[in-house]
Amino acid sequence: MASVPHELANPVYLVGNRALSILDLLRRFSEPEYQANGISRISDLHLKVGEPARYRFDNELVPLLDAAPLTDKVLRDLLFPLLTHAQIARLTDEHGATDIDAGFESAELDANFRINAFHDREGIACAIRALPRRVPPVEEIGFPSAKLWRDLTQLQQGLVLVTGTTGSGKSTTIASMLRHIAGNRRVRIITLEDPIEYTFVSDKALISQRELGRHVSSFQQGLRSALREDPDVIFVGEMRDPETTFLAMTAAETGHLVFSTLHTRDTRGAITRIVDMYPPERTKEIATQLSFSLHTILGQRLVRRADGRGRRAAMEVLRNISPVAHLIRAGNWQQLYSTLQTQAQYGLGTLEMHLKELVAAGEVTRDEAIRNANVPSALEG
Repeated sequence: MASVPHELANPVYLVGNRALSILDLLRRFSEPEYQANGISRISDLHLKVGEPARYRFDNELVPLLDAAPLTDKVLRDLLFPLLTHAQIARLTDEHGATDIDAGFESAELDANFRINAFHDREGIACAIRALPRRVPPVEEIGFPSAKLWRDLTQLQQGLVLVTGTTGSGKSTTIASMLRHIAGNRRVRIITLEDPIEYTFVSDKALISQRELGRHVSSFQQGLRSALREDPDVIFVGEMRDPETTFLAMTAAETGHLVFSTLHTRDTRGAITRIVDMYPPERTKEIATQLSFSLHTILGQRLVRRADGRGRRAAMEVLRNISPVAHLIRAGNWQQLYSTLQTQAQYGLGTLEMHLKELVAAGEVTRDEAIRNANVPSALEG
C-alpha cells in the first residue's frame, strides 16, 4: 500500500493531551463504535476558527471532547492537504474570497469526502461530509415497498426526482438505484456530479462519471454532451437552474431515464420549485412539459430509529399517474396532497402514511414521527 502523504498524517490539532491529523479526524467516520447497520451515524465534520471541531452525530452537532478551539493556522493545516493548489488559490484570493466545493478520495480510509469551504467573520470554515465507497443495496435504503424500487430501476425513460433537505440521503438513494441498474441491465449510464460522491464500477452496464470543473464546465454543458453519447440512463447531481432543468425534462421526454435531486421539503414543493424557476409567462409551458416527462418524485427524510441505532429513510411517493398529470398541467398543486392520500393502490403515499407504518412496525417512535411529519396533525390523536 502506498504511504500516506506526510501533510495528511501531520498531527497539528490538539485534542486533550494528543495531537491529531486530518486523517485522524476523518477516520472517526468509519470507527465501529459509530456505526449502525453498516452505516456511519456521523455524517459531517465541521471546522471553524475559534471553535472546537464538531461532528454531526445522528443529526445533532456534537463538539469533539477535549478539543481546543481551532486557530486559523491549524484549520488551514487540516484543510489544505485535502484541496488542490487551484482550490486553495481560489479560497484564499484576497480580491474575491469565495466558497469552494471539492472532493477528496482516501485509499487509506476507503472513503470519499465532499468538502465545502468558505469564509465567515472569523476566517475560513468548512463542512466535510463522508461518502463511503460502499453503495448500499436498494434493499437497505428503506423504500416503502420493494415494488417501488423494482419499478424505478426497470424504467426505460422518464424523470425520477429525489427531494429533501440537505443531509437527507438523496444522493445515497439514487446511487443505490444506479448500482442496481448497473448490475442488472446492459445499458449506458452517464453521471454529472458536483463533486463525484460514490464511485461506480461498470458491471453489465457501461458507466462514465463526470465531475463539474474537471470533466465538464457545467451541468448544462454536460447534459448537452451526454445526449450525444448514446446514454440510456443519466444522473444529474442537482437541477439547480432553468436550463439544466429544461434539458433534463427534454432528455426524459426523448427516451432517456433521468435521475436528479432537488432541495425541497416535500414532493409538492418539487413541482412548485421547478415551475418557479421560469418567468410567469412560461408557467403553463413548463407545467405541461413536466406533466409529460415526470415519472416519480420521492420526498425523503431521515428519522431516528426507535432502538437509538442511527437513522432510516421515510419517504413520500408521488407517481405521475393521470390525475397527478392533470393537476400539474392545471396548476392545482394544492390538491396533490389529497391525491397522495387517496391513490395508494397506484403506489402513491404521503410521508405521514409511511411514518405510520414505521411506528406500527416499532422502527420509529410516535414522537419522532410527529417531529418529522410534514403534516403533524395527520399522526396525532
